[in-house]
Order: sequence, then C-alpha cells, then structure tokens
Amino acid sequence: MTLPISPWTDPSPTRAVMAAGASTEVTVHRQPVVRQDRNVHGYAVNVVVRAPLSQAHFGERLDALAQAEYDKLDLTALTGGTVVFVGATTGLLTGRWPVPKSAGGVVLEVPRQFADRADAAVHLGRLRAAGVPLALADYVAGGRQDLLLPLVTFTKVDLGRGAEIAAPAIGYAHRAGVPVIAERVDSEAAVSFGESHGVDLYQGPLFQRDTLPTARDFTAGEMQCLELMRALHGREVDAAKVIRIVGSDPELMIRVLHLVNSSIFGGAHRIDSIGQAVTLLGPRHLGALAASSLVGARGHSIAGLWFVLTRAVACRTLADDDAAYTVGLLSAVASQLRIAPAVLVARSGVSDDVGQALLSLSGPYGPTLAAVLAHEENDHAGVEASGLSPFDVARAYLAAVADALGTATSLSGS
Repeated sequence: MTLPISPWTDPSPTRAVMAAGASTEVTVHRQPVVRQDRNVHGYAVNVVVRAPLSQAHFGERLDALAQAEYDKLDLTALTGGTVVFVGATTGLLTGRWPVPKSAGGVVLEVPRQFADRADAAVHLGRLRAAGVPLALADYVAGGRQDLLLPLVTFTKVDLGRGAEIAAPAIGYAHRAGVPVIAERVDSEAAVSFGESHGVDLYQGPLFQRDTLPTARDFTAGEMQCLELMRALHGREVDAAKVIRIVGSDPELMIRVLHLVNSSIFGGAHRIDSIGQAVTLLGPRHLGALAASSLVGARGHSIAGLWFVLTRAVACRTLADDDAAYTVGLLSAVASQLRIAPAVLVARSGVSDDVGQALLSLSGPYGPTLAAVLAHEENDHAGVEASGLSPFDVARAYLAAVADALGTATSLSGS
C-alpha cells in the first residue's frame, strides 16, 4: 500500500502563556492501533495540555489550547491516510468547533468525564446523525457511560486498570454490539488476555517496543544490508567499500538504481553507475534503503518502515548527530523484526557509543534514544528522566513523522 504524502502544517507543539505568566505545555502524542495480526489499522492522536496546578481551573482555556493544536495538524500526513482516533475536546463534542478532517476518516474519542454531562447523549446523538464515528475512551461498565453505548462505534478499555475492571467492560461492550479497543497493552500477557476476551483492536507501548529478545539467522541479503549499515556508520564513510557492498548484491543494486532515478531526486539524466548513485544518495538515504530491505524481508508494510525512519530522524534531530540516526534506525529495525537489539549490534559491528545506546540506553546517545522511546509510549515522566525536555522531544518527533513519510513512500516503490 502506498501512503499519500500531504502538506505538513506547522508540526511544532506549542508553549502557551496563561495568567501571571505561568507556562503551559502542549504536546502531541501518537500511537498505532493494530489489528490482531499486528498490522496497523490506524493511529490514535492525542493533544496533551500540561498546566501548573494554579491554572487547572482554566478549563475552557486549556480546552482552547488543545483545539488550537489540533487545528494546526495535518492528520492525513500524521497518520499516512489511515483512520485516526482523535482525543476529542469538549468544543469538538459540543459543536463549538468543526470535526477535523483526515483522508482515512476521523473517530472522535469521548473522554470519560464527558458522560457526566446531562446533555452528553444529545451531543453524541447529533454527531452520530452527522455520520461522525465515536469511541468511548476509558470505558468502565456500570456507570453513566453505559447510556452512551448505543451511540458509539467503539469502546476503548484500559487494560492497565486490571482484569477485574477490564473483563466486565469488554463483555458488556460486546453484548451491546460495540467493538473493543484494548488500551495500554504493554506485554504479551495483555495480548493473550485480550484474545481470550475477544478484543477487536489493540493500542499500547508493546507495539513500539523490542518485545522478543531472540537470536536468529540472517539471510545473505539481510547480511549485506547489515554490512552496508556498518559501512555507512562513522564520521568518515569509505565510499569505495559502500560501492563494493551495493554492487555485490544484485537486489540491493537494483533498488539503489531505482531510488536514485525516482521522482524524489528529479534528475534530468538517468543514472546507470553504482558509483554515481551512491554519491548522489548519500549515507542517510542508503541507510534508510538498507533498513527498508531488512524490514521488508519480513513482510512488514510501509507503516513499519515509516515507524523505523521516524524514530531514526527524531534521534538525529535531538542529538544533532548522524550517529544518533543509526541508533534510532537499528533500535526500530530490531523492534520491527522482533529481535533483541544485541543481535543487530553484534551483526552490524557498530561503535561502542552506538552499542551502549542500544544495549543499555547509556553512552552519548543513550539519553536521546531513551527520550524517544518514552515519548512513543506516552511516558512523560520517562522523557523527563532522560534529561531532555518533553516539549523538545515531542516537537522533534512530530516533525520526524512528516520527514519519514516522504522517504518511506519513495522507498516502498524501489
């Protein structure tokens, strides 16, 4: 599947100033929503507003800040044209603001506290009549949310609340004929729990994490890709060695020539020389192509490559160092192939600095990778513990999403 490339509209999260000059931080978070086969169904996008306790009573103004951030987002670009689950503001649900648009469709997630409003059913009924799909967020059976079940398309059940709360919620939703999305899925045990209770979709940090630390044999083609990654790593790249590696693998050579002659480079003349192609592409695109070959070898979709490149670009942006790109790239490839990062460290022969980041989140690039991983899991405290600003990490990651989509789309056809 080829994903559309859409214009990106001001992807930076914002810092707002409210009463008495207090700083309020607004960040955007994104997680994949996957099917039982773990292919991406869509993405959950949520704007988080963090304000000092002294500002907590400014509910409408905080809501307006979140809405302003949604207005700046190109949801099609952020989600690759798949369905997007948007954490709805009160203004969206009450009709004060228009429902955002996305090529794959938008599902509004109804916050748990919205069910306490006397007019909740009226507003959701209006949206349903207008054809807007809805999802009850953090659904718990036995409360006022039950009254809204006939009006929604999905329920989202937080597995982090424990089986004693999650199981009845899943059962009640299914008896009402409403599909269930399991949230905060952070382990294989959680997936097994969901499977045993008939969960329809899954969302959580497990799907962006290295989950199966196992070793395996690599094919000859995969070994060539790893060798290419090793040759591209470092302050100075041995161009002759890179050309030799690419030229020794017919499939890799064809992909390199196809990419350099594609519309993304827009050259007036066809390139037939591997030497010229390697020079024109440069280390970054060659590294991305090697990652594409590794991920594609295991049957992953373009969404997997998009995720790999997003993590790599975000790491490079935050560290302002190409070696950090390698860290993010290998970390994400390990996640997609579901193998331990140690396997890729051993096979790719990267430097100690890169290896320390991948193996123990230490060394010069460890904090950067730790921050990006924490951001992917919506772990605000984890980002802060890395020593990086959650605002800066969110901004870098969001910009990386757009950057990576263009590269992933071009590579998918090479």
